[in-house]
Amino acid sequence: MASAEQKEVEEKGSSISSFLDKAKGFIAEKLTNIPTPEATIDDVDFKGVSRQGVDYHAKVSVKNPYSQSIPICQISFILKSNARTIASGTIQDPGSLVGGGTTVLDVPVKVAYGIAVSLMSDVGADWDIDYQLDIGLTFDIPVIGDITLPISTQGEIKLPSLRDFF
Repeated sequence: MASAEQKEVEEKGSSISSFLDKAKGFIAEKLTNIPTPEATIDDVDFKGVSRQGVDYHAKVSVKNPYSQSIPICQISFILKSNARTIASGTIQDPGSLVGGGTTVLDVPVKVAYGIAVSLMSDVGADWDIDYQLDIGLTFDIPVIGDITLPISTQGEIKLPSLRDFF
């Protein structure tokens, strides 16, 4: 008798386990098909010189596939030259993405004077340096939670000249 009850319990356990596996598979499939925002770095430009260092700004276009606005939790960035980090930071709560459209974000990047001066060895006759900018945009998407969208670009960035200081 005990073996018949044990067999029944095992069958129920097996059917529950099978059901949970199917549910996990279904949810995973649905989550992979959920659209997420798309972003591109449009431009990285020299903006000016301040007391703290040299200011650059990256323009980032983010397309929101949803009709409702999506809050941006944070923007994190790392600016590198020759595989060396020259600036990094995080911007908390920068706003929201407009629903069903494209939002252009301005990401300020400040390079300290000491680092800018050390880059002078990389500068050629054209007064620029090669860079890589990595940006992570973290969004709070309802039901899914926080997701981070990584974007990256490479190029040349101008260093300030004496004229920019005065």
